[in-house]
Amino acid sequence: MQRDAFLEQVQDRGEYPSRTEADRAARTVLALLGAHLVGEVRAELAARLPESFALILLNPLQAAEPLSAERFVRATAAWIEGATERTAAWDVSAVLSVTADAAGEELTRRILLQLPPGYDLLFGRPQDGAAPHHPHHP
Repeated sequence: MQRDAFLEQVQDRGEYPSRTEADRAARTVLALLGAHLVGEVRAELAARLPESFALILLNPLQAAEPLSAERFVRATAAWIEGATERTAAWDVSAVLSVTADAAGEELTRRILLQLPPGYDLLFGRPQDGAAPHHPHHP
């Protein structure tokens, strides 16, 4: 996927007034996501993203530990100037749902296996397709 096409989708989903804001959200979220993914899954996702975002994913912001979905949103808010947790949740969902589309279902499933529970909603992929509050099956 080309960078413009990727950003256009993020801008569209996040309803950002400018491409610059979509770009900032994408960089922040992918930099945080990269710290949570390892090995082949990270390499494969990088291969499906535009090059500038692939590099961010592969040289991520380091996280001391995997962040829960809630803390991931909070961390995003801390990196984006003027963001609140509510706007950051929106940023994360916009970027991750476009990322999931770029990755495809099978890779997205493998990405979710590397993340703590709760990320399926951020990727726009609720696991049971129904109620968001589902028991987590290990």
